[in-house]
Amino acid sequence: MTRRSDNPLLENPETAAAPFSAMQLDHATIVTADLDTARRFFVDVVGLADGARPPFSVDGAWLYANGRALIHLIDATMPAATGRSAPRIDHIALRIDSVAEWQALLQRLRATGWPYQRAEVPQRGPQAAEVQLFVALAPGVVVEFVSSPEHAQP
Repeated sequence: MTRRSDNPLLENPETAAAPFSAMQLDHATIVTADLDTARRFFVDVVGLADGARPPFSVDGAWLYANGRALIHLIDATMPAATGRSAPRIDHIALRIDSVAEWQALLQRLRATGWPYQRAEVPQRGPQAAEVQLFVALAPGVVVEFVSSPEHAQP
């Protein structure tokens, strides 16, 4: 579904921002009261690696993919700041464009007993068809895995 912007600057081609063709997800921060379960999910199931993390005053973990800290976990044992609840993220989506990696993810999900829901998004206009897996990591925190149908064979 195409959404029309309410911002007149975006409607005018002369003032609209150029697309960010080099933009990609840098990291997602998840505040969780169950740091160990979240860390084990991202390491044991997703395949990320524990890595270096600055010495912050609150416990946490940085989890790496291809040398980049992709997921930042923060322990929610501190009271939430006014207006901010914990956990504070709805979901993150990680794209997998390899049949072998998709199959390996499915095998790890099944082997570790993590329940997931599969959804198929049909092609619509310029948006290609996609397959999605949704895993509830904690109440209020969902991890989505996305791939093209040709990479996401059941």
